[in-house]
Amino acid sequence: MRAALIDEPGRPPRVADRPEPRAGEGEVVVSVTAAPITPLDRLCASGTSYFGVPRTPYVPGVQGVGRAAGRPVWFATSAGMRPGDGSMAERACVPAADVVELPAGADPVLVAALGLSAVAAEMALVWRGALAAGEHVLVLGAGGVVGQAAVQLARAAGAGRVVAAARSADARGRARRHGADAVVAVGSAGSDDVETLAERFRVACGDPVDLVLDPVFGVPAAAALRVLRPGGRLVNLGGSAGETAPIDSSTLRSRSLRILGYTNNELTPEQRRAAVTRVAELAVAGRLTVEHEPVPLADAAAAWSRTSAARAVLIPR
Repeated sequence: MRAALIDEPGRPPRVADRPEPRAGEGEVVVSVTAAPITPLDRLCASGTSYFGVPRTPYVPGVQGVGRAAGRPVWFATSAGMRPGDGSMAERACVPAADVVELPAGADPVLVAALGLSAVAAEMALVWRGALAAGEHVLVLGAGGVVGQAAVQLARAAGAGRVVAAARSADARGRARRHGADAVVAVGSAGSDDVETLAERFRVACGDPVDLVLDPVFGVPAAAALRVLRPGGRLVNLGGSAGETAPIDSSTLRSRSLRILGYTNNELTPEQRRAAVTRVAELAVAGRLTVEHEPVPLADAAAAWSRTSAARAVLIPR
């Protein structure tokens, strides 16, 4: 079969022949329909993640969509985190426990593009963040896949006012189309100070915010804390704007704020299955989408290397 292969950490994959996978006990072989290239894939393949240097060569891809036993399914792999191959191939062998049957009518490319990023947005909002109907939400990093999904998922969960923050004009336009009530421009790293950005948030949000969904941390997170109501929550699930944030003690103490961390790795198989199913059902209903770009498997190296707001989804044909 044809597959994308990582031969050396830190280098893009090449497309080559790979032996057909064989299912062992408790495993299934999935005919892959779509496999997204995600930041986690690139991080694992770089050899610089806390998972260590991966054993090469291997097929990357921590998730995908395909067919198993004639049914449409989403599946997860541990490629790059543990020895073994992932989803960026014509077929993948995965534990049966990591396979989730998809609802009828699910677009495999869209579900692949949403994937674990949308799962993270959903669970960070409604499980970790305990979002209640009518609460006001501020979504940071609304240009990324997590942020795009979070704006729509907050709406689907019955949030009141939803405000989105993003750097680019294109990202802010997408946030409006996804249902944000207002959008806030965030400058490039180092261009905004905390109080200036916090004032922009206050103007856009109007009333104090109940919950901040934060995939970026850094200055935006510190600014967002200043617009939370007393007892408000910030759920962090990323650090693209900075691994540290200039958070002051008085802001936290004066309003008894809560800063919560989130990772998909904490989910039980049952929680992840339920979240994947909800994401797919909302996508089928036309209530959840994300910018994405279908790419032939043969173009895996170019798609892997380029920087784009769109999530590249490999199509193994």
